[in-house]
Amino acid sequence: MTKTRMTTDAVRVRPDIAEMEPYTPILPFEVLSERLGRPAEQIIKLDANENPYGPSPKALKAMAELGRTASIYPDPESRKLRAMLADYVQVDASHILVGAGADELIDLTMRLFVVPGDAIINCSPSFGMYPFDAALCGARLMSIPRRADFSLDVDAIEEAAQENDVKLLFLCSPNNPSGNLISPAELERLLALPLVVVLDEAYIEFSGVESTAQIVPQTPNLIVLRTFSKWAGLAGLRVGYGIFPLSLMGHLWKIKQPYNLNVAADAAARASLADLPALIANVERIINERDRLLPELEAIPYLRPYPSRSNFILCKVVGMEAFWLKTQLEDRGILVRYYKTPRLSDHIRISVGKPEQSDVLLAALRANSY
Repeated sequence: MTKTRMTTDAVRVRPDIAEMEPYTPILPFEVLSERLGRPAEQIIKLDANENPYGPSPKALKAMAELGRTASIYPDPESRKLRAMLADYVQVDASHILVGAGADELIDLTMRLFVVPGDAIINCSPSFGMYPFDAALCGARLMSIPRRADFSLDVDAIEEAAQENDVKLLFLCSPNNPSGNLISPAELERLLALPLVVVLDEAYIEFSGVESTAQIVPQTPNLIVLRTFSKWAGLAGLRVGYGIFPLSLMGHLWKIKQPYNLNVAADAAARASLADLPALIANVERIINERDRLLPELEAIPYLRPYPSRSNFILCKVVGMEAFWLKTQLEDRGILVRYYKTPRLSDHIRISVGKPEQSDVLLAALRANSY
């Protein structure tokens, strides 16, 4: 009997996945180095909000000393790390779930609540993983645009929530890419809606305000997500965590991958929490450099930077194409973030680096060729 080989058309990929736009991540550092023809040490990387000071030396030491532990599966409940996180965020460990980056926890939250056709609200422009994971789950994405200054349109959110059966509202504070905060009064209004608020605090350590994590145990419709990627310099290890109401934790334990946090990431995260003074000092250096950089960017005639409470500054580009400016900087070995989305196509986002990196950036921006 002759077997018939299946054609590509016969492989039944979900139609919504077939039509889905892919998420566009930044290129790996080594790929950029090769493409630009520059060694890595000559590239100023200000495009991904990474910590320019890197991990704690204690985190590097902990990973170097893993030994035989690397051949053993990790604790599926990350008990030691969750106990340390409980002290850090002042919430009982029973409320904390650890993930492979906050990205995994966004995905798990979506899976927990959403079936195809359910509505979620995203306040654009914001973090691209919210609409990405919504599409994976077949959710109906309701995009509520932010105002001109990137503040929330709370009235429009309330109207959408009251007129639709909305499951989740995703918020980022400080918001990525605009750097602004949600006020307590705004959050209070939104928590009164008949939906679950997912508050992404990936950049909260740079904000100068307290985390909202401590109110989660008394707020049944609030989830707070955090990460080690920014403040602790562990972006490459993917360590995130969420603070969830107890009513959700049992279900989350059921659906998470058993060994989702690897032993190297776990060891580095625990060592980072054991080295808080040094890492918080780096956070303060970044905040100080952000505050120095902002007025310098304001003095560039073709840039209109927005105030930021994060480790990056969003700038509107006037009088020239933002993408052209991004490529001009790239040719000089300076990487900044550019977005193709309509609301941001005339903007660039600049991560805050070390002072000497800022000086090179500013010199390039001031160059007569621009």
